[in-house]
Amino acid sequence: MNSTKREQIFARLKADNPNPETELNFSNHYELLVAVALSAQATDVSVNKATDQLFKVANTPQAMLDLGLDGLKQHIKTIGLYNSKANHVIQAAAMLVQFHQGTVPEDRAALEALPGVGRKTANVVLNTAFRQIAMAVDTHIFRWSNRTRVAPGKDVVEVEKKLLKFVPKEYLLDAHHWMILHGRYVCVARKPRCGACIIEDLCEFKQKTSD
Repeated sequence: MNSTKREQIFARLKADNPNPETELNFSNHYELLVAVALSAQATDVSVNKATDQLFKVANTPQAMLDLGLDGLKQHIKTIGLYNSKANHVIQAAAMLVQFHQGTVPEDRAALEALPGVGRKTANVVLNTAFRQIAMAVDTHIFRWSNRTRVAPGKDVVEVEKKLLKFVPKEYLLDAHHWMILHGRYVCVARKPRCGACIIEDLCEFKQKTSD
């Protein structure tokens, strides 16, 4: 995969969707942080269903603490791994109140110090909430990067580093959203929809389908 192809790929993705956004519902930085943390090994649809009611009663760290662990669990029990996620959300809320005056920090180290917030979650928050260049590599982006050969790598960290290096600078800020949406709806896991793909002729995946 050369730089010219990469440029054309992201130019087409941008033309098709000039202002890409996350499919998680949120109205402030804290809601985004919680939603992303809850979305690990869960679909955005399932998270949105749960947070639709949760955020009506707890959309700040203090309100989450006031809701309490048992109250939180009742709202998110339809989400996978909800017990451990609830513990992390409550612990993180306590840290945000104690150390950050109830606000979500714009710093990677501070974000990753919060319970339940790993590198991927921190990258999503930094990019989506604070519009910093950060590359959150989930299963969709990992698959897409390797299939297309835009940034092949054996693990998510390698893919992240290659994307930051190879994605043309003008597309870096929104690249995460374009890739995840394309991986979610077109370059799907079992049988990619190559026939409906706007970058099929640029993609270097060898086992293309006609769908």
